[in-house]
Amino acid sequence: MSKVVEYNSIREIAGPLMIVEGVRGIAYGELVNIELSSGEKRTGQVLEAREDLAVVQVFEGTRGMDSKGTRVRFTGETMKLGVSKEMIGRLFNGIGKPIDGKPPIVPDKKIDINGQPINPASREFPEEFIQTGVSAIDMMNTLVRGQKLPIFSEAGLPHNLLAAQIARQAKVRGKGESFAVVFGAMGITFEEAKFFMNDFERTGTIEKMVGFINLADDPAIERIITPRMALSTAEYLAFEHGMHVLVILTDMTNYCEALREISAARNEIPGRRGYPGYMYTDLANLYERAGKIKGKKGSVTQIPILTMPQGDISHPIPDLTGYITEGQIVVSKDLHRNGIYPPIDVLPSLSRLMNEGIGEGKTREDHSGVANQLYSAYAEGRDLRDLVAVVGEEALSDRDKKFLKFADLFEKRFVQQAPDENRDIIEGSFRIGWELLSTLPKNELKKVKQEHIEKYYVKQ
Repeated sequence: MSKVVEYNSIREIAGPLMIVEGVRGIAYGELVNIELSSGEKRTGQVLEAREDLAVVQVFEGTRGMDSKGTRVRFTGETMKLGVSKEMIGRLFNGIGKPIDGKPPIVPDKKIDINGQPINPASREFPEEFIQTGVSAIDMMNTLVRGQKLPIFSEAGLPHNLLAAQIARQAKVRGKGESFAVVFGAMGITFEEAKFFMNDFERTGTIEKMVGFINLADDPAIERIITPRMALSTAEYLAFEHGMHVLVILTDMTNYCEALREISAARNEIPGRRGYPGYMYTDLANLYERAGKIKGKKGSVTQIPILTMPQGDISHPIPDLTGYITEGQIVVSKDLHRNGIYPPIDVLPSLSRLMNEGIGEGKTREDHSGVANQLYSAYAEGRDLRDLVAVVGEEALSDRDKKFLKFADLFEKRFVQQAPDENRDIIEGSFRIGWELLSTLPKNELKKVKQEHIEKYYVKQ
């Protein structure tokens, strides 16, 4: 049984942190129970442990705390989450307490929220296609089961609408397997939280999902816990109940801002743009919790969403995220301004595991060629738009005019779809893709095999 030690020797309270001196035998990551002089109870975690001093982060914030009347109990245990399959269909706050008006769950077990690293030798390579119902993802930047594929967006763009659509529509085609969505929101506004909750309840998505929501006015320190709660739940459902779990985390920028706030409160030497030097390691600890394990049926797939400050893709948050994850989906301000939803720019977007999850028996035998040809033709059409701005459309050849028209059709027919439109990849994305390619002469389709052209080219 864990030994609980109590102290009232608080030396300093600064921001979300308090420093307790005269401690003995305290470990990093240890859970702390805090009782204020008013009798109010709060929770914390040891952030730094020295020989006779402990730095504790307080999840509910330090407002109203005084150094003399506050008692601190070190529990000797790390922070754990009580998990059960009954969590599916439930909504919790950022530290795992129910916010849906229903009673607390009865846990099957308690697990450490920091998780256990997957042994690289035990990892199974991701290769099963996940259909999101969004053509720009399914066809051009395919999501594969066990992958981590972030969405790079900007403030004011409809990434929340896209996240809700993916959560609602994601599935593995033709397989009646247990599928669940774990949704972790960090630092979102009340309006955003209300949008997600209403959308999940209205569409019935809530019946297959677990939600953890940390609001903007909740203590920033909770944002460090929220994604770990979500990922621990996903790992439990995946590796102990054999479910295939999609984890959507939004907004990772708010998470990193909380990291920076804690780092500043600890007077640490800042790294790039004031973020702590260990941010790469911290993000890797979260992102690398996606994957499949040999011999286990379930899987954890991640879609982290982050808003790039000032739309800068070289900012430390998207930059480090890009190093760790397997590609990115880029949401475009220009497409959004032109009324295109979802405003996914396929040119800078990338799924590094796409080729493992497509082809005959997974999607269709012509997938790779069609995606490459659509990308090539759209890129050429985009370049011609810039040329037209200089020389005018009259200076273009007939061939160039066809590619210029293709770029417009690609955005308005292929990329654009309704927020509630769930496109089947075969009946929807492939059909539209070939209709667009068929507006070009056959001799221009140099990235598609001839037998596929003969089979799928639509005669005008």
